[in-house]
Amino acid sequence: MPKRTDIKKVMVIGSGPIVIGQAAEFDYAGTQACLALKEEGYEVILVNSNPATIMTDTFIADKVYMEPLKLEYVAKIIRYERPDAIVPGLGGQTGLNLAVQLAKKGVLEECGVEILGTSFESIEQAEDRELFKQLCIDLGEPVLPSEVVNTIEEGVEVAKKIGYPLVLRPAFTLGGTGGGFVDNEEELRELMRNALALSPVHQVLVEKSIKGYKEIEYEVMRDKNDTAITIYFYGEC
Repeated sequence: MPKRTDIKKVMVIGSGPIVIGQAAEFDYAGTQACLALKEEGYEVILVNSNPATIMTDTFIADKVYMEPLKLEYVAKIIRYERPDAIVPGLGGQTGLNLAVQLAKKGVLEECGVEILGTSFESIEQAEDRELFKQLCIDLGEPVLPSEVVNTIEEGVEVAKKIGYPLVLRPAFTLGGTGGGFVDNEEELRELMRNALALSPVHQVLVEKSIKGYKEIEYEVMRDKNDTAITIYFYGEC
């Protein structure tokens, strides 16, 4: 990809504390991204709250901000540093959520900041359960019976309609945090309370469970020359 001549300063958002589902691989990828960007001549601003990572070593970026990965802190840094673009995709779920919040609050537009990599629209479409379901329907892909709910009582009503067993999938959470399988109303109420609390938008997808089904998954990696390779995975749901 040719170097963008209109971008001089880039902010990389780290993934923060190492947790399950968002661990060392993001630190490694983010570190390599910072070094690659510097090598190409960009000024690199790094925001990451974890001092125990390689990424926050002072030589990795031109400036390192060790601040909480929260909207108000990152917005303040953006307004001060005025980067031309941000790279949120290497910060895992934390980075993606922050990019969505910065876009929705108008901070990126206010400061003229572009999202590099996955666009805001694509992030939202992939993370919002209802939008992703609609995308699959539009593409003609089969989807399981499901509905998005915002309260426990809505979840109970949907469960009566779809039938147990069910799986709860909170929106915008790391690796499905707060979700799980339920076999009756008592379990649903207990898990739904936690799922709604952990979802930043207090939204949960209630979906028919296919636990125990065999799964064959194909992932396609494609480069800028349209060269593609298929990665095959077989497992059990």
